[in-house]
Amino acid sequence: MAESVWAVYMVQTQSGKLYTGITTDVARRFKEHRGEVGVNKGAKFFRSDAALKVVYQEPCENRSVASKREAAIKKLGRQQKLVLSLGL
Repeated sequence: MAESVWAVYMVQTQSGKLYTGITTDVARRFKEHRGEVGVNKGAKFFRSDAALKVVYQEPCENRSVASKREAAIKKLGRQQKLVLSLGL
């Protein structure tokens, strides 16, 4: 059985905040954050500030690698995250 491909991603909210997470399906997860799939499947982060768009995604070898990369990205400053999202 093939292992799922994990990814770390960043979503920008309507007010410009950045949210970082991991998933095996970025498109599905974004729809969950927007409330388009199921009830209360998205992160609490988006309850007061709606998800606008996915600004960054990076494939990872497995869940462990994705979690470590997520933690590293969350430690970055806002400007560093913006540079990452722009691919510079």
